[in-house]
Amino acid sequence: MDKLETATPEVVLRTSAGERRATIIGVVLMALAAVVLGVFAFGVPTDASSTFNLSLPTDAIQGVAWTFNSRIFSAVAGILIFALGTDRLRRRHLERTNLALGIGLLLFVLALLAWAAADSSFSLVGMLRSTVISSIVITLGALTGLTCERVGVINIGIEGQLLTGAFVAVILSSAFGTWAGVAGAMVAGALLGALLAWLAIRFAVDQIIAGVVINILAVGLTSFLASRVLSEAQDLNAPARVSSIRIPLLADIPVIGPMFFDHTFFVYVTLILVVALHYGFFRTRWGLRARAVGEHPKAADTLGIDVLKVRYRNVIGGGLIAGFGGAFLALAQISRFEENMTGGIGFIGLAAMIFGRWLPFGALAAGLVFGFSGALAQKVGILGTGIPSEFMLMLPYVATVIVVAGLVGRARAPAADGQPYIKQ
Repeated sequence: MDKLETATPEVVLRTSAGERRATIIGVVLMALAAVVLGVFAFGVPTDASSTFNLSLPTDAIQGVAWTFNSRIFSAVAGILIFALGTDRLRRRHLERTNLALGIGLLLFVLALLAWAAADSSFSLVGMLRSTVISSIVITLGALTGLTCERVGVINIGIEGQLLTGAFVAVILSSAFGTWAGVAGAMVAGALLGALLAWLAIRFAVDQIIAGVVINILAVGLTSFLASRVLSEAQDLNAPARVSSIRIPLLADIPVIGPMFFDHTFFVYVTLILVVALHYGFFRTRWGLRARAVGEHPKAADTLGIDVLKVRYRNVIGGGLIAGFGGAFLALAQISRFEENMTGGIGFIGLAAMIFGRWLPFGALAAGLVFGFSGALAQKVGILGTGIPSEFMLMLPYVATVIVVAGLVGRARAPAADGQPYIKQ
């Protein structure tokens, strides 16, 4: 008897959706293969070579590089992508669809870089290091979102929390030093988190609307204060740039060392925070209660868990994380405040949270993916490929749309996400 005849309706629907997504991704991979073969492989001279430098000028080990024929490499990459696309169209091994898409995109990016760096060289390790730096604020935004949504509160106001944290960090850091700026930014983020919790939990205001209000408030307030305060007192918009902390021995490892072990304390704290949140959510009583509140608040209340208290605590804690992210953006990346300097990073963080399936390590991995798209846009722009800079700047947002559209797979949010709880 056919397996579909004995399967439940849920299994049939899931299988049908998986086959449809495999077909779509197969078509996407075939299109990428056509671009790689038609543009990247035959768009360079036959003898053109590309060089990927794998060391920085400050590294202990110098001269590490990878040189290869640009056309041959792109042709091989295109053939492999074509094979992956063909396999997806045959719709076998549906559980490996994301893996096929990931490999195909990686090969496409490498072929793009080989084409862009034809008869020249560029620092691959430098781009990877930029990927880690760019991913930090996105990861922190994603951690803010999952900390809130794990207890059933949607936080659309991450953008406003990051922006406010950056503004406060710049002023306090300029006046009193880096640590005062970081502490002030975290307090500012927590206050906005408390405002969101008060509106969404105490008054059961629609959480999407509450988050939008916070974003509008943050943009308007910081723009007004920047024009009135920072424009007249320039010394309050000149914080000392946070320097990197190089970890001995580990920082000397080729490729890996510059990527992860030669950064500001913001990067190290973020990595520790990812581990701590994973342990907290899945290995502690606090995490068990938080997940219970996010999945079935009424049942959690019946067991004696204070649902409202747990939600308040997590939303305010998420604000602390967002404030820390704003401090990183202002003190470690830009070293000044500019109006609307976040530029949608909070919303990209929400997409990273969804991409990461509401998991801390998933948020970090998604942050690295989005950070890589931003670093790639910068690097390709520097190489002078002729691709319009406006198009390259679109890459992080295009990646966001792809993730939200579900091309990389559907993820299930906590069951009570966005639902107010009225204690009887």
